[in-house]
Formats: sequence, structure tokens, C-alpha cells
Amino acid sequence: MKKIIAANWKMNKTISETKSFFHNFRNQSSLLAEGCEIIIFPPFTSIVEAVRECENTDIKIGAQNCYYESSGAFTGEISAEMIRDIGAEYVILGHSERRKYFCETDEIINKKIHKALKNSLKVIFCVGESFETRKNGKVNEWIERQIKNGLKGLSKENFKNIVIAYEPIWAIGTGKAINAESADEVVKFIKKYLADNFDSESVILYGGSVKSDNVREFMGLEDIGGLLVGGASLSAESFAEIIFASG
Repeated sequence: MKKIIAANWKMNKTISETKSFFHNFRNQSSLLAEGCEIIIFPPFTSIVEAVRECENTDIKIGAQNCYYESSGAFTGEISAEMIRDIGAEYVILGHSERRKYFCETDEIINKKIHKALKNSLKVIFCVGESFETRKNGKVNEWIERQIKNGLKGLSKENFKNIVIAYEPIWAIGTGKAINAESADEVVKFIKKYLADNFDSESVILYGGSVKSDNVREFMGLEDIGGLLVGGASLSAESFAEIIFASG
């Protein structure tokens, strides 16, 4: 199975900057790295341009969020149907920034996941603990709650379209990635929990201060199926280096 290298641009890049990124990105020889599936998540305003730029390539495009209703009086929201209609294939749900800044609960995230899957979107579902939770030795309990509630009601068939991203909150954007052994312990716990409670499996990514100089630490672990990259994906050159190091 191909390793997944996903880029979450967050609230960055205008349409013109998106076009410039792909122009530079296509010139990187690392794009030829074998064994990697590349997925890029631009802001909503740049999805159409990103889809256009990636025509006739193997690069997939996704959205960073969606709402759990199809339409209606929900000012500022974007539905899964709208995302699929403009050519995106993936959506990120449950990211810690959505949980923190927009007060998204496990129950809200669960509703979004069901809506996304119903509209043929593949989901990258994010889980992860705070530093305080880790310090108190409650990591597995925290991750279990997020998975149990976030993936409630899914069928075994649904898991074919679910990717889980383990992102320790304290490592996101801080430059302090978790050590590979500790990440591997959590990923193994997630895999066992899915097998025991959902009779299913999923590709599991690591995310949190991923850079070209620590990629091999994580990608060398058998149970980690790829990476969710934040700030380091905003530069075509640095993202290409990560892909090259992952291949």
C-alpha cells in the first residue's frame, strides 16, 4: 500500500499563490518518488484552482472541513456535496484547531464524518492529546474517547474511506515533534482498538512538526502509513523534500 503524504495548508495561500505553488512543485524531481500518494488540502477558495492544476497528475485534492447538513441557513458553512462537486476527493475532520477554536465536539465531528462518507468523500480523521494529558499518563484514554465517539455508527465498509491522523496537540506548529517510539506506541494502540472494537483497520498517519529532517524516523515505522504535514508543506521545495525523504 502506498504511503500517504498529506499537506494541510490551513488558512494560507491565495489563488495566485496556489497556482505559483503548483508551478514550482511540478518542477521538483521528488514528485517522482514511488510509493507515495500525495494529497493537498488548500483553503476553500483555492480548491478549484488546485484541482485544475492537478489535472492529469496523481495528486489528490481535499478540503479542510465540511458541515454536517446538505444545505440551508448556515451562513459561512460549506457542505460535503459542494466539496465533492468542485472536484475534491478528501476532507480533514476533527483537527485539533477545529476542536479548540470552533468548539467542535466528538458528536459534531461524528455527524460530519457520516455526511462526508455519504457524499463519497474520503476522510482524514484527526485525533491527539494535549501535553497535560500526556504528562498525566492519560493518552490512551483520551485517544480511545475520540475514536469511540468520532467514529460511532460506522460500518466495516466505511473504514475503507477513513484515514486516521495521530497529531499530538502539543507538537502541532511548535517545532517539537514527538519521538518516533512514543508515536509508534499510540499508533499501535489505535490499530488494536480499531480491530477489537470495530473489527476494522485504517491507514494511520503521523502529524505534528513534520520536517524533512525527521521524516525517516516516522516513515521507518511499520505501523505509520504516512504523514500529515502543516507548515512545512507551504513551500513547494520543503514539501518536495519531505516526499523525497518518504519514498
